[in-house]
Amino acid sequence: MKSTKAVNSVSTELQFDTQMKLNLITKRATEDGKFKFTSLIHLINEVTLKECFYMLEKNKAAGIDNVTYREYEAYLNTNIQKLVKRMKEGKYYPQPVRRTYIPKGEGNLRPLGIPALEDKIVQMGMTRILNAIYEPNFLDCSYGYRKGRDCHTALKQLDNAIMSKPINHVIDADIRGFFDNVDHDWLMKMIEERIQDKKFLKLTRRFLKAGVIEDGMITISDSSVPQGGLISPILSNVYLHYALDLWVEKVVKRDSMGFVKLIRYCDDFVILMQYKEDAEMILKATNDRLNKFGLDLAQEKTRIIEFGRYAQQNADRKKVKLSTFDFLGFTHYCDKSRKGNFKVGRKTRKKKFNSKLVEMNDWLKKIRNMVKIQDWWKVLEAKLRGHYQYYGVSGNYASINKFYHETCRLVFKWINRRSQKKSMSHKEFRAYLGRHPLPNPKIKHNFYIFGGNV
Repeated sequence: MKSTKAVNSVSTELQFDTQMKLNLITKRATEDGKFKFTSLIHLINEVTLKECFYMLEKNKAAGIDNVTYREYEAYLNTNIQKLVKRMKEGKYYPQPVRRTYIPKGEGNLRPLGIPALEDKIVQMGMTRILNAIYEPNFLDCSYGYRKGRDCHTALKQLDNAIMSKPINHVIDADIRGFFDNVDHDWLMKMIEERIQDKKFLKLTRRFLKAGVIEDGMITISDSSVPQGGLISPILSNVYLHYALDLWVEKVVKRDSMGFVKLIRYCDDFVILMQYKEDAEMILKATNDRLNKFGLDLAQEKTRIIEFGRYAQQNADRKKVKLSTFDFLGFTHYCDKSRKGNFKVGRKTRKKKFNSKLVEMNDWLKKIRNMVKIQDWWKVLEAKLRGHYQYYGVSGNYASINKFYHETCRLVFKWINRRSQKKSMSHKEFRAYLGRHPLPNPKIKHNFYIFGGNV
């Protein structure tokens, strides 16, 4: 029998071999943007699927099979062997995802698809391969679900573009129900631009056709990618890479009179441009372009606004106020620095701010009688740090400071509404905060590029 040390050594070597193969795929995709990969399915084997299993989050909700992480792990080798056998025989079919709903904020709910655990494992393997192929060819305008290209990177690039380029207009766009309207046939054609492995393509198609189960009813659509699946982010980026990004880069910029820049985070995007004539042409052309791929701009949420340094100067002369736009949870507006220079102002979007306060209030109301204050205080600290980590961006100190003080007010209110507990005066509460201070508001992300000018 092999020693545990020897087994771990072999496992590490196999993992290294898998990553080497993925790196070679990336290298080939980088060197030849038109290369079509014909042999990929062999990378989804027992070794890689075990790796994928251990890459999953352990405490996620179960799918319709009700199999938990720990239950599957108890017989991992046998389960993976059976899974691979079914895949080789062509008998593996992904199960429908279980639909649930999570708060989206602003009183809305977001549909979320929860795959069966075994399907998550396979999706993880496919996602690693797809990322290795497509990541080198995705454009710089694309953010979201990409390593090193998160929402704060997108926000910083937005700030830099408006501050350093001749931006006068912004198209504030919203795609209506993106994940429910991804056309499967178009998506498969896009994937086939780089992949010609028939078995891999067949497996991808089966995931798209697996369907959604809700209230005991299974729905199968030709135009949806359920949010929540591990493979959904890369598929959505592939879809919009071909439907939008490349088109803006190769066609829109070529046909425009002035500067144009697209910044996209998953299905949320803005287009910045120099001239109004371009803006009007681009907005109509964008809607026509998306219509071709089964998508549609939400007209009630999509508009052209004047925005930027020169737009602000014109507004000052006319003594009018410029419009604002929302992007990634922030309201952006034209502002001035202490020296009177133009800068991009941003603050937490009002509806987001209010929804986060409602969430905090509901949590405090629920937790106040369940455990001792010293036990939930640490969780409260973590919640505030998490809020600052996202909303603590340049120019937004006032919003996160207000959130801190509103949170303190809610804490004081619910501490004094504990059943059969002695109430706490304002003086006693301030003393408690002195002994157990909550994290102070702090800017975590600096977007400014002009130093003292702002």
